[in-house]
This record gives sequence, structure tokens and C-alpha cells, in this order.
Amino acid sequence: MAYGAFGLVEVLGSSNAILVIDQMLKTSEVSFRTWNTKCGGHTTVFLSGDVSAVTAAVESVKGNPPCEVIASAVISNPSEETVCIVEEEAAKHHFASEKSKK
Repeated sequence: MAYGAFGLVEVLGSSNAILVIDQMLKTSEVSFRTWNTKCGGHTTVFLSGDVSAVTAAVESVKGNPPCEVIASAVISNPSEETVCIVEEEAAKHHFASEKSKK
């Protein structure tokens, strides 16, 4: 499966992650892929879409944050290995991949 871009935003706590997801989905034509929570409640949200939409979504959260944003990134044209990592993480949480939606 080819993705134009992945957007990643790290926040503290799952409630804040939901706020970020909601804002990004309302801002741009992007899809929520998965999230990952580590020690201390640091939660990274992953979304996908075309490069301009993902960039706009991530920038909207950075420019008008609903909570403290710890880190963010946009990965354009992700490698096959990066796609596998994100899809494996999504499968752990039982989130549908683009393949299964078709």
C-alpha cells in the first residue's frame, strides 16, 4: 500500500491524543492510522494522507494546539519498512488498514 505521507504528533495522555486526532481530522482530508503510548503516558498519534493534507493537519495542531505538543513530524513518501511499522502498530490496536477498508 502506498501512502503519500504519515503525520506524527506526540502528546501526553490519551485524552490529549483524542483532542489532537479530532482537530487534525476536522482540519484536513487525512485518515487516523493508529497511536502508540509509552512510559509516562507519552502518546504518538499517526495519520496518513497526501503530503499537503498531512502537513496542514500537523501544522494546525502546532499552530493552535488543543494541548501541549511534545513533538511532531511529517514523513513524505514513507519507505516500505516505515509503512510496515505503522500497519503492524495499527493491527495491535485492531485499527483497520487502508487495505482492509477496500
